[in-house]
Amino acid sequence: MTGTQPAAPPRTRTRWRTPWRAAILALAGLAVIAGIGWVLVGSRMLVVRSITVTGTHLVSPAQVLAAADVPLGTPLLRVDAGQVARRVEAIRQVASATVARDWPDHLVITVRERVPVVAVRTTGGYDLVDPSGVIVTWAGTRPAGMPLFETSLPDSALHGDPALALTSAVLAELPSWLARSVTAVAVTGTAGSAAQNQVTLYLSDHATVVWGGTDRAREKGEELAILMRDPASYYDVSAPGTAVTQ
Repeated sequence: MTGTQPAAPPRTRTRWRTPWRAAILALAGLAVIAGIGWVLVGSRMLVVRSITVTGTHLVSPAQVLAAADVPLGTPLLRVDAGQVARRVEAIRQVASATVARDWPDHLVITVRERVPVVAVRTTGGYDLVDPSGVIVTWAGTRPAGMPLFETSLPDSALHGDPALALTSAVLAELPSWLARSVTAVAVTGTAGSAAQNQVTLYLSDHATVVWGGTDRAREKGEELAILMRDPASYYDVSAPGTAVTQ
């Protein structure tokens, strides 16, 4: 019988070629990952070259940058946005801050400042206080449109004061025509219990309005507007439907 048998396929060579190919591909993948990591963290390509601060009025951008403490040249990937925001929020006038990366080399810090709602008389002037009791700034004269908060508490005790929180909530819900007339505000009732306290408004025409709490604000405003058609020096609308005037 003549003829030749076909040669056997190079199984051994194929068996070795496959692992080597997989190894080479794996090494190439690792090299790509390492290269990307180096670009993001180790190179000078994606680092902080500029920082923008927005939302500041009471504080300066320089104060925010100093508190943020992010040196130029820091890799963007290494910037802990939450930690930077907390450092900025340590500034007394700052209520909150957000930090965002703007690739490839920029950082944006957005600040929301505290807004004072009442003035508290102090030696030589007024502390301007936000709803949580934080002293935002000081003024020699009471700003127009900002009512005086009458309290026996020292400024250091205003933080978290329920009476101040109630006052701020009531002022926020007043109709605009009434809010413009309020020159002072006081809270009477059970100390430390805002739920039972009564907010009293003192108006620019020397009238007194017992407003009560934050409930049924729209009804109180409508009822007071009707009552004021006959001028009086005292109005109690704390319980709509049973108003009292004097």
